[in-house]
Amino acid sequence: MTLVDSNIILDIATNDPRWADWSQFQLERASVAGPLAINDIIYAEVSVRYEFIEDLDAALDTLGTKLEAMPREGLFLAAKAYGRYRARGGTRTGVLSDFFIGAHAATADYTLLTRDPARYRSYFPTIRMIIPE
Repeated sequence: MTLVDSNIILDIATNDPRWADWSQFQLERASVAGPLAINDIIYAEVSVRYEFIEDLDAALDTLGTKLEAMPREGLFLAAKAYGRYRARGGTRTGVLSDFFIGAHAATADYTLLTRDPARYRSYFPTIRMIIPE
């Protein structure tokens, strides 16, 4: 299973001039290897781009993603990793979602498709990632 980070979906949805082709290629490649998933956090992050829930759901269906709830263990791990981040002086703005996503991939043993690996590598070093080279 591959957990698809919101930046990948948004690259495709917005036809990002720098990342859309790479994100589309990697998404298609990952779908050949196995199922694609998102979680509630990713769903919420991507929803900012859509006016209607039906449009968002249709776009996610087109991409072949399945919405999965985060396991309790993932929620717990996210809180612990975020606590370490804050203890090291990390800022509060805009990062908590990455801890939920990384913890979900770690506890479910999913590959994470993302183009922003830095925080995931630091706090979830065991997860497999598909990232830009």
